[in-house]
Amino acid sequence: MPTNVAIVGVTGYAGGELARLLLRHPGVRVVAAVARSHQGEPLRSVQPHLHDAPESLVIGTGVGDAEVVFTALPAGETAKLAPAWLGDGRRIIDIGSDFRLKDPAAYPKWYGYVHPAPDLLAASVYGLTEYARARLPDAKIVANPGCYPTAALLALGPAATHELIEPDVIVDAKSGVSGAGHVVDDAYLYGTVDESVRAYGVPRHRHTPEIAQELAALGGVRPRLTFAPHLVPMTRGLIATCYAPLRDGVTAEQVSEAYATRYADEPFVRVTASFPPTKATLGSNWCLVHVVVDEENRRLIAVGVLDNLVKGAAGQAVQNFNLLCGLPETQGLEAMPLWP
Repeated sequence: MPTNVAIVGVTGYAGGELARLLLRHPGVRVVAAVARSHQGEPLRSVQPHLHDAPESLVIGTGVGDAEVVFTALPAGETAKLAPAWLGDGRRIIDIGSDFRLKDPAAYPKWYGYVHPAPDLLAASVYGLTEYARARLPDAKIVANPGCYPTAALLALGPAATHELIEPDVIVDAKSGVSGAGHVVDDAYLYGTVDESVRAYGVPRHRHTPEIAQELAALGGVRPRLTFAPHLVPMTRGLIATCYAPLRDGVTAEQVSEAYATRYADEPFVRVTASFPPTKATLGSNWCLVHVVVDEENRRLIAVGVLDNLVKGAAGQAVQNFNLLCGLPETQGLEAMPLWP
């Protein structure tokens, strides 16, 4: 029997991507589409790609009889609403950032607000699916990872868990402009971003503590981390190129074996034989990983590419939902990437 779900924040890019995936999911019934704007309008009229959404699915304010609530809201907003939903017996999958960091003190430092529900942080499950699978079925709150952390952690995960690298990491990442969401700002206008690439948020991008926290969870040691994101002139797509010194005695063969073994049976992660283009993941829930060893400088270079709105947001949320509800992990996510 389908699970009733609500999408809160449905008018944004991530919310619209959630709707695209969930409306076609055989194990889902979308019972509520929630947003602050466009009240009373059919979702299909607001999100121009959702032509086949039912006319009856109208944007409102309540989650109805949803059993699972997907949220794609600005920082701090889901945490205000979560206690009431949990009290009603609902489960939450948050695409936003409200439950990613475990330390309440990190929120004023990195996000500029005091967390409204700090008691819920310890109970949330960080939903990097490939490394959280065993904890997801019992989760009440799933903290969906950010797009940059997803690519970086999947690229570095096997090296961290096998203790192949020193805890000194640089992540150089680049994302399309949809990662900024529905932002009307000169920095994201066509005339500004076209034929231009720029770094931003260095060294205090909000994904920095998230990557560091989860690398520590994987490898047992909190790394010294430099994270440098860049905005590139494309709509979708993200690449994270990660650098870390190899531990003494680690060989290229050990690295290759660690990655091949760890991801051999993963439905949405592939280790590629060459550097993958971001476009090879377009519209899909795939993350492609390529790793090389710079023998002369004793350094690992690991690359992860994905679609920032799918595996980096809505697709991973659906993957987590499937495990939460005891469904096949790939259900609703079988689409292959678009090319060209």
